[in-house]
Amino acid sequence: MIAITREVSAGLAACELSFVERRTIDVARARAQHRAYQEALRGLGCTLHVLDEQPDLPDAVFIEDTAVVFDEVAVMTRPGAPSRRPEVAGVAEALRAWRPLHVIEAPVTLDGGDVLRIGRSICVGESARSNTYAIGQLRVILSAYGYEVRGVPIRGCLHLKSAVTVLDDETVLLQPRWVARECFADHRIIEVDPGEEHAANVLRIGDALLMPSSFPRTRQRLEDAGYRVLTVDVSELQKAEGAVTCCSLLFS
Repeated sequence: MIAITREVSAGLAACELSFVERRTIDVARARAQHRAYQEALRGLGCTLHVLDEQPDLPDAVFIEDTAVVFDEVAVMTRPGAPSRRPEVAGVAEALRAWRPLHVIEAPVTLDGGDVLRIGRSICVGESARSNTYAIGQLRVILSAYGYEVRGVPIRGCLHLKSAVTVLDDETVLLQPRWVARECFADHRIIEVDPGEEHAANVLRIGDALLMPSSFPRTRQRLEDAGYRVLTVDVSELQKAEGAVTCCSLLFS
């Protein structure tokens, strides 16, 4: 498994925020937490490819939003926040070593955090960052490779992966306040603990799940369901509306 990450920007405190209150971010601590996250990826068998810091792009550590990598192709996004669009070129340069590239074109806006793959089904969050044109353009690109693309409405959160992530090929972890259960009626659903609002974002790597350490009750639900769960402290990155899926691009 390849994991592409980007080092934390010195300007992280100027990050885009939509659904969380702006608080003081300790950049040194954020960098230490990000290094621990990278080590966790290595410990789970990933080979890391680390891109340099981009000091003038505060959100660049959240590399997931710049691309969506499939088995056959990578799709370079056009982020919904204009300040983030300059992040894409450097990631595209790196991805060319592994995949042919397609490019999302205006007027489409699409953040990678809004794209959830479950087998050959691709769910696209209908969010403030990804507009309705994204579903159609992604469908055109991916139909040649046998994927089905559908839109999923969300509410009250930044991205689809803020509300739901994949635990295995049949199961999702879901925050029912932000996405309707009916959207995933064909899957087994485990809900986050009601007191842990942001706990639905977990990263599946092989037979393990990586999640923030700040959600112990949801972690217990996952362990009770038979999953192997590892945790990392990403509290400073969470202040920037980040989590564990958004800090890497994973592919085989």
